[in-house]
Amino acid sequence: MKAPDIEPAYWLARVLAYPIRLFFRIRRVGSRHIPRRGPVLLACNHISLLDPLVVLWLGECTRRKVRFLAMAELWNLWWLRFFLVHTKQIPVERASSGAVGSLEPAARALRLGECVAIFPEGEISEDLELMPGKTGVARIAATSGTPVTPVGVWGSQRVHAKGRKRRIPLGTAITIVVGEPVTIAGDEDPFVATDRIMEAVADCVATARAIYPQHPRVGEDGWWVRNPGTATMKPTPRTRDRSRWS
Repeated sequence: MKAPDIEPAYWLARVLAYPIRLFFRIRRVGSRHIPRRGPVLLACNHISLLDPLVVLWLGECTRRKVRFLAMAELWNLWWLRFFLVHTKQIPVERASSGAVGSLEPAARALRLGECVAIFPEGEISEDLELMPGKTGVARIAATSGTPVTPVGVWGSQRVHAKGRKRRIPLGTAITIVVGEPVTIAGDEDPFVATDRIMEAVADCVATARAIYPQHPRVGEDGWWVRNPGTATMKPTPRTRDRSRWS
């Protein structure tokens, strides 16, 4: 299948974002699990406002253009709307019955052989630990027939964590671990499937923490450090409304 052409706006975003990566020491593990052609559905943990750029860099290294499922509120930001619209990102009306409507555009993009990324927790984790996943990623996988490729990111929280001042310390390490794809059956319970996906993401996060090359310096606040053993899956509550992006 021929890879989709890259829109001019995507090239512009590359030009603007590429120099930023020079500030960091990025290490990738397991990127062989992302094929250069054909549908790919990435599920990544979310610990920083920088994470979309990290996933974009992963796409660059594997020669894939990434379509994100992102909160619809971002389309209200005039300076960001241009790129979101012209790079065909997919808005999600979170915590509403309209959220399920994002499933079909994502599934359609996968059927066209594209790479779609989602942060299944639905928001940034303030304590840096995994939160329960939402079932949208499992539903997309079941609908499209595309396995879910888990991704664990660590280090990006040191740059722009939620509730903390943004900073770009030169040479900050960012580790990206990609795991083996998880196959979701079309008739599998979405809550069970979501937990399996998040278990795979947790394994990637644990590995990313374990191999992370930097440690707090003497006298430095080590707020960003977590033990690999605490990267565990939290079950998705079944009390959530199945008609929502739950």
